[in-house]
Amino acid sequence: MTMEEKAAILSGKNEWQSRDIPRLNIPSIFLSDGPHGIRKQAGTGDHLGLNESLPATCFPTAATVANSWDIKLGEDIGTALGEEAASQGVHVLLGPGLNIKRSPLCGRNFEYFSEDPYLAGKMAAAYIKGIQSQGVYACPKHFAVNSQELRRMAMNSVLDERTLREIYLTGFEIAVKEGGAKAIMTSYNEVNGTYANENGHLLKDILRQEWGFDGIVVTDWGASNDHVKGVACRSNLEMPTPGFDSAREILRAVEEGRLTAEELDLCVDDLLDAVLTLTEGRTETVKDIDAEAHHALAKRAAAESIVLLKNNMEERPFLPLQEKCNVALIGDFAVTSRYQGAGSSMVNPAKEAETMERLIRDYEVNLIGCVSGYSRFGNEDEAQKKAALDLAAKAEVVIYCFGLNEVSEVEGMDRSHMRIPQNQIELLEAIVKVNPNIVGVLSGGSAIEMPWQSCCKAILHGYLGGQAGAGAMLDVLTGKVNPSGRLAETYPVRYEDTPAYRYFPATERNAEYRESLYVGYRYYDTSRVRVQYPFGFGLSYTDFAYSDIQADESGVTFTLTNTGGRDGAEVAQMYVGLPNAIVFRPGKELKGFAKVFLKAGESKKVRIPFDDKTFRYWNVKTNQWEEEQGVYQIMVGASVSDIRLETTVEKEGTTSEYPYNPALMPYYYTGIIQQITDREFETLLGHPVPTGRWSGELGINDAVCQMYYAKSGLARLIYNILTKKKKENEEKGTPDLNLLFQYNIPFRGIAKMTGGMVSMDMIRGVVLIVNGHFFKGMRQVFGGFFANRKANRQYETKLAAEEKKGAQQI
Repeated sequence: MTMEEKAAILSGKNEWQSRDIPRLNIPSIFLSDGPHGIRKQAGTGDHLGLNESLPATCFPTAATVANSWDIKLGEDIGTALGEEAASQGVHVLLGPGLNIKRSPLCGRNFEYFSEDPYLAGKMAAAYIKGIQSQGVYACPKHFAVNSQELRRMAMNSVLDERTLREIYLTGFEIAVKEGGAKAIMTSYNEVNGTYANENGHLLKDILRQEWGFDGIVVTDWGASNDHVKGVACRSNLEMPTPGFDSAREILRAVEEGRLTAEELDLCVDDLLDAVLTLTEGRTETVKDIDAEAHHALAKRAAAESIVLLKNNMEERPFLPLQEKCNVALIGDFAVTSRYQGAGSSMVNPAKEAETMERLIRDYEVNLIGCVSGYSRFGNEDEAQKKAALDLAAKAEVVIYCFGLNEVSEVEGMDRSHMRIPQNQIELLEAIVKVNPNIVGVLSGGSAIEMPWQSCCKAILHGYLGGQAGAGAMLDVLTGKVNPSGRLAETYPVRYEDTPAYRYFPATERNAEYRESLYVGYRYYDTSRVRVQYPFGFGLSYTDFAYSDIQADESGVTFTLTNTGGRDGAEVAQMYVGLPNAIVFRPGKELKGFAKVFLKAGESKKVRIPFDDKTFRYWNVKTNQWEEEQGVYQIMVGASVSDIRLETTVEKEGTTSEYPYNPALMPYYYTGIIQQITDREFETLLGHPVPTGRWSGELGINDAVCQMYYAKSGLARLIYNILTKKKKENEEKGTPDLNLLFQYNIPFRGIAKMTGGMVSMDMIRGVVLIVNGHFFKGMRQVFGGFFANRKANRQYETKLAAEEKKGAQQI
């Protein structure tokens, strides 16, 4: 390969493909979104889900399937995703997403598994094994510490090394070591002041050296900041298509000694290994898949993931519904299902998404009518409301379908609150006055506040159940399926109770992770904060008893018995704690789980093994994983708040060098972390808190939405126009994903996303204009445009000449 070819191949040739080199028989590979379904676009490609993609099975989202706590199910879904990817000529599937749900308000939480890194990692590893069993690479994302959508391309995650390791990297570690991931996607944000894609600590020290990762690193679309620094850290593929400006940067860096030829070759070798492995023996012929089997799997996944949150007991449990009872089906979501999220994960379902309205007539209940009752986007409709109340008054049971709408959860925008749209709640409160027998059926991919839950005698949460979710929900409602889903995230009473409440989202450039380890249940459980529904919670139509716990050096064993009258599955969860620990830690942490199916009256002996993560903590003083000496509590139960069995294990410990002085960190030792001072946070960090406030002039890494700081009147006008359009779209309930992306993009991202039309030199000119140097900036933009066009043509000519020479030699 020539130097020009080496430099060029490390960037994409279009929105979804790597660059090919025909003279050397090096083909391109196709990358596609697809955390819960393949999104290969048939026409013009985009990364936001705007243009329609080829039909594919729409499985439940990751947030949904995580509630199944079923590793085998995750692998089955992965295998199906891999089959469909291979059938459509996709080589790398961009998923699963396993970022930690630091705050319930992250707009992309519906794509992520859990607030717990162990559960997220285990589920991600299962998906990866399944996907890669079909000759397709999985690409878990977004590496790392990507917890907010607001200004996601221009913000800096500030956190201590221990929190980084234990909370935000553990899931990725499991995905790489146990799942065997062959690709990984870097996130947009900085981590402690360095962009993830050029962060040597993340990509070289941890990913490559410690974890032994030997696959390819791919940027998120537009996430490359300094391509030379990325290549130096063995980031292999800059996507989507920055043109030849990035390639020229690499060549200059080699000439100037800022990048060695060996570093370039190593990066190219990684990518070539992947390309040749993925394309060997593959044809471009689209293969048929068993669409019906995949639909059935999607339905099973949805059914296993439904969580029964409430089931009042009077003479009998309110659910399952009695046969032939008179049912009123009410709600916009009953008529038009909300079954997936929006943005880059949006799937064009292979089979029309089911609705409860269409399917309910196939079940043993007497449907007396179905009305929407409300508009999911908040528009008032008194006629619909009256029809709903009239219908509800005639029914024995009301099935009320409600939840978060498509505007509430969307890539590129965080939620502003945890409430369901008010018009839905007003109708629920009106219905309960005419008929108290209400089953609430929830749709949505994120935790919500539930002050209205007393209006419902039973509540089922289906999350975002994919194309077959409606049928799965009806199976559970009528008792054909016994619910076995358990919450993979905590439901707080109110948003103000959440641990990151005062720190999320970042108001300036820095996102300060002051809550440290106390994410989700680690905070609520340790600080005794009352919650609506705890992590791991979920009811069943049967009952389970735990007994006979025993622990040894390698694991814990206990007996699980189905003491009820129905067959069902229980998720037994193992938590570990160390009372009076010298090193601060949460009261208990999930370290293992098992989903166990039992027939009515059946007992099984269950073993949950210990592993290398059971007792460890990251010691910032010794800079390695250690175990603290002490007598550990081993707790087994049905949720973090429902511990049924306890025993102990004594550990000798691996070091007497402890990292913290408790006197300097009183709130970290108590878990009361909602108002951590600068001084205590600095003690945790080991250095002063970096300032994230804007000062002086805007730079290439500042975002378009920060042009309210601009000295240029024109720039401020553009900012005001974009902001007005954004607000108008949100008020209409139709957020424009393309606008949101433009609004949050840093200036340098424009050069990375325009197919080579815009160079970094031109962007520096744009920034000059924004900072009030109009004429100087315009000269640089126009001069840069012509210089870039000329340089691109020269580069293309060189590559074409090599191709021609190769063809003549053949």
